[in-house]
Amino acid sequence: MKELMLRAMDLAQLRGAQYADVRLVHNVTESLAVKNGVVSALKRDESLGLGVRVLANNAWGFAASQELTPAEVDRVTGLALQIAQASAMVPGEPVVLGPPVTSQGSYATPVQIDPFTIPVEEKLALLLAADEIMGRVAGITVRNGNLVAIREQKLFANSEGAFTDQTIYEMGGGIYTTAVGNGEVQQRSYPAAMGRQQVTAGWEAALAWDLPGNAERIAGEAVQLLTADPCPRDLYTTIILGGEQLALQVHESCGHPIELDRVFGTEAAFAGTSFLTTDKLHTFHYGSEVINLTADSVRPLGLGTFGWDDEGVPAQSTPIVKDGLFVGYLMSRETASRLGLVSNGCMRASGWNRIPLIRMTNVSLEPGSWRLEDLIAGTDEGIYMETNRSWSIDDRRYNFQFGTEIGYEIKNGQLGRMLRNCTYTGITPEFWNSCDAVCNQDHWVMWGTPNCGKGQPGQLAHTGHGAAPARFRNVHVGVV
Repeated sequence: MKELMLRAMDLAQLRGAQYADVRLVHNVTESLAVKNGVVSALKRDESLGLGVRVLANNAWGFAASQELTPAEVDRVTGLALQIAQASAMVPGEPVVLGPPVTSQGSYATPVQIDPFTIPVEEKLALLLAADEIMGRVAGITVRNGNLVAIREQKLFANSEGAFTDQTIYEMGGGIYTTAVGNGEVQQRSYPAAMGRQQVTAGWEAALAWDLPGNAERIAGEAVQLLTADPCPRDLYTTIILGGEQLALQVHESCGHPIELDRVFGTEAAFAGTSFLTTDKLHTFHYGSEVINLTADSVRPLGLGTFGWDDEGVPAQSTPIVKDGLFVGYLMSRETASRLGLVSNGCMRASGWNRIPLIRMTNVSLEPGSWRLEDLIAGTDEGIYMETNRSWSIDDRRYNFQFGTEIGYEIKNGQLGRMLRNCTYTGITPEFWNSCDAVCNQDHWVMWGTPNCGKGQPGQLAHTGHGAAPARFRNVHVGVV
């Protein structure tokens, strides 16, 4: 495999490429699902292929193939060069990659129990046990459970001398249940929205979630929501967001706008642009002084944790918002150079047949100092909301609206009645500036988002978001 990769780079340079890199990716995904006591999915996918990216005449070209032979590698390399030469016919800004990337080494996700060593029967038994417990709760209409295990081995080489080998493991899964009645359809999920939490870990993560141990509670809450009072309409009040909901808030209103290709307009045709223009760097107050955001690819369990990105840039940690001030972007080598900076390693592709794009790594809200019980006790009136149900945000990541599966009224520092169909809306910088408290490390969890879409043709990225519950003042809730 290494010889094929070196062959591609040598040929690209021989034919005039300024730069070339090659990725060889082998992905194995095993997924299982159970619905209403029946196995509804049992699948194993395997993919192996090679992608060649070249820079020639100040333009990029990319081509890929699943046929790993010398002749096919030559064809793919030649095609990538032809695409670059055709693209060069449309003038653009000079492509500057910055300092050479010469990374060498190996990396593997720390795993206690390789999920691919666990028999399918044992995995199904876990899901069926949770399903059976949910089925005991009267009023439940639909019960779902799922597990997914991923192993991806990736070799990377470039014409500057880099060669890396990394193996990434992911474990995902969860349960969710639906109740219908009283003119309502209500759903509860665990450990995360839509019944799917996902982390870079092994089978030990699935055991830690204890799906059977949470099945009865989740099912019971879904039934209770059918007759719960609705979220108050068109009200400005204090809200406390649970960590999982806050993770999605970070993803949509913080992670996407800091992608530097969006800022420069590369993604304007599909995923939108960003309100965080470069004049705001180091001058714009993104949030209150308690808001500290970090983009990293080094923290345990994060879906954005790896050894090197798909340009061979080493994993690292970058401040994004410090004490409320906007201080950093997610960058590639090319976009970082336009700001006189060096890439912080955010280029990733969803597979061997996709070109790398700037993607979120682990964009996290750093923990504060509060215990959740004290945060609630210190709130005279408001609503606690958790577990995402719906989301909407404009293409500049400025105006947003979110809905949650469940909420609870806060009165005189105590959680009160359950609330259904909770929603809130806001404008990104106003919302983050309204935050006056974030819970501490004891409540902080690394949440996984395995379905972040971007690019044409589309790519689904896996991103991580650490968060703990936080409080926001004077937020507009109950918006239909």
